Amino acid sequence: MAKITRDTAQYISQENVPPSLLGGVPWNLLYDIGDKVPASGIYRCHGCGHEITSNAGDGFPPQNRHQHADPRVAVQWRLIVRTETK
Repeated sequence: MAKITRDTAQYISQENVPPSLLGGVPWNLLYDIGDKVPASGIYRCHGCGHEITSNAGDGFPPQNRHQHADPRVAVQWRLIVRTETK
């Protein structure tokens, strides 16, 4: 889980997105290995909870960089913290 401190909380803001796939993109989608990262930020693996940081335009990590002990569990990433990069 991504964590902040009392001192760094001032740099985090909540973004209100509609609870639908149409309004919450890229928040409400799961991304597969090799998919293009839609927004820079912290992504959490839907299968195991592992977190990574990724930059917009890069590809999500290949299978040889992130694997599950149970191969039946898909590696899919969900945006949990979006960063504003310039």
